[in-house]
Amino acid sequence: MKTYLKFGFLIVAILGTLVWLALGGISETKTYYKTIAELNQMGDNGKDKRVRVGGDVGADSIHREGREVRFMLTQDKLILPVVYSGIEPLPDTFKDGAQALADGKLGPDGVFRATKIQAKCASKYEAKPIQQPAGSGSRAAL
Repeated sequence: MKTYLKFGFLIVAILGTLVWLALGGISETKTYYKTIAELNQMGDNGKDKRVRVGGDVGADSIHREGREVRFMLTQDKLILPVVYSGIEPLPDTFKDGAQALADGKLGPDGVFRATKIQAKCASKYEAKPIQQPAGSGSRAAL
């Protein structure tokens, strides 16, 4: 009977540890999407949580300084300074005027410290214009 009790205790301990690790991993990777206005309204609470902020990359705001990339996210006349220092290279679509999502935390100095950037160029995803087939237009009478 003692063997079964020890074995049962060991299984409970292992399962408890796995559940604890899983819940800790979920809370670490959980991010909330916020607008710049919502991030500003969060105050000090925004500095503790990992969030994802969306906006447009400001014109002529991208500056590379070593491994860091500094730029401005704009949204409805609001501006958020962002510093990206992630390990992944920036997407090819990351340029002035592109829509971007910055994933990270707001620093105490009001600068958003991003560890991941996603970007898309709006013109790249527009539908192609519909073209008429070559013989279906109006024909002139001969």
